[in-house]
Amino acid sequence: MFSNISPTYDFLNRLLSFNIDKVWRKRAVSLLKGNFFLDVATGTGDVLLEVKKKFGSVELTGVDLSLDMLKIANKKIKDSSFVCAPAERLPFKDNSFDGVTIAFGLRNVVDRVSALFEFKRVLKSGGKLVILEFNRPVNRFFGMLYGFYSFTFMPFVGRLISKDKAAYTYLPKSIRRFPDVEFLRSMMESVGFKDVYYQPLTFGVSFIHCGKKP
Repeated sequence: MFSNISPTYDFLNRLLSFNIDKVWRKRAVSLLKGNFFLDVATGTGDVLLEVKKKFGSVELTGVDLSLDMLKIANKKIKDSSFVCAPAERLPFKDNSFDGVTIAFGLRNVVDRVSALFEFKRVLKSGGKLVILEFNRPVNRFFGMLYGFYSFTFMPFVGRLISKDKAAYTYLPKSIRRFPDVEFLRSMMESVGFKDVYYQPLTFGVSFIHCGKKP
């Protein structure tokens, strides 16, 4: 599915989020420190692009299951490594990265607990995991507007531009099925992350979760 929509993915992200997705990624990246970074479910590499803007010459690695997405990312970001692999089985040594990010991808991971263990394994001691993910808005009125937008308007525009009938219907449904913020925090703590916290963005449309490897 993601390979099918890869040609229009970046354009639709900007259009459907009114460019706010760039602000969210910048906020998430601002929490990172170090020189070695891994972005899981990297898609077309937007998070790594933001990391490069912030840190300059650092070592960047992106992982995704869609080879078509990775091909686009490779064209956008030079001097980076891209690997086709699942989040639950990362092909990297222990203690390899100062920061691990995953933006709008954890809800698509089948075994999230295994993925969280993998993120902790490849992080160095003191390294940070930063998760950026959609959520059901906390404001009731805004939540009603967002419900109409995500389940009616977004699928219509997404289908019109991407020519994929299923993708932009699947995406809002996957948000509804994703665990709430407290449950995700408890998942992170249960696999061993410390100082776990979360913060809402744009009326709770998305959240940042951050945790540190001991």
